[in-house]
Amino acid sequence: MKNAIVKTDFNFPNQKGVYKGKVRDVYNINDELLVMIASDRISAFDVVLPKGIPYKGQVLNQIAAKFLDVTADIVPNWKLAVPDPMVTVGHYCDPVKVEMVIRGYLSGHAWREYREGKRSICGVAMPDGLKENDKFPEPILTPTTKAAVGHDEDISREEIIRLGLVEEKDYIQLENYTKALFQRGTEIAATMGLILVDTKYEFGKVGDKIYLIDEIHTPDSSRYFYKDGYQKRQNAGESQKQLSKEFVREWLMANGFQGKDGQKVPEMHDEFVNSVSERYIELYEHITGDNFVKADSNDVLARVEKNINQYLKNR
Repeated sequence: MKNAIVKTDFNFPNQKGVYKGKVRDVYNINDELLVMIASDRISAFDVVLPKGIPYKGQVLNQIAAKFLDVTADIVPNWKLAVPDPMVTVGHYCDPVKVEMVIRGYLSGHAWREYREGKRSICGVAMPDGLKENDKFPEPILTPTTKAAVGHDEDISREEIIRLGLVEEKDYIQLENYTKALFQRGTEIAATMGLILVDTKYEFGKVGDKIYLIDEIHTPDSSRYFYKDGYQKRQNAGESQKQLSKEFVREWLMANGFQGKDGQKVPEMHDEFVNSVSERYIELYEHITGDNFVKADSNDVLARVEKNINQYLKNR
């Protein structure tokens, strides 16, 4: 499909390497710039699905770009330019070796730990008597290691400092940045009728200066609930209405796939692919409050390559 990017294989001037993640392809330009392409790949259950979702990359890239801009007064960030709707170019940073996860509500991984009887996560106490999706008295920080292979692992503040993953003065700064970013994200979400449940932030350094890097407040890195009816659903013990890609996981499970050995990804018919694309556009409009404007989709790869080369030539 020419209107969805599932693979890139570019060769830009002064390119030193490329990292290809589940969703993003990141090109290193002379250890000075990173060119991050938000592809249209979609993953679930740690598996990249076989078809791309048109406009998904544009949705994620533009949400992240918007939130980087509206939080730049809190912490410097890596973003320099958005030369294409699917591309962000920014400072080449040395990544900090932990991800800063912050949770305002007892959901997801934290709930699964709590349900098993644990009352502490990453060295942070969780009060007794909570139900799934209850609000914490105060947001809690539950950092994880950044695994090159396999899953990230929970880690405490004390372990991070003891192991020398981050210097203590830098870690204190990361905590302060994380809390301030989450507070800003919470306030913005509230104006959109949403609750920012939990999210993660990644940081890097250029010299001694800390930068916010990667994406921020997208539905791939964050969990949102709809604010309207939240308390009523909690009181009734009902599931919360989420703004996320949970509907993709539900479709896969309904078709016999949960990423387990021997299971086969169900065929993704065009009707399903297009419905996922429409849902991502809905996510964009709910989270940002902006109308989504579809970029030219005649030949997305050619457009992206041209726009990146033009930026690198003119910068």
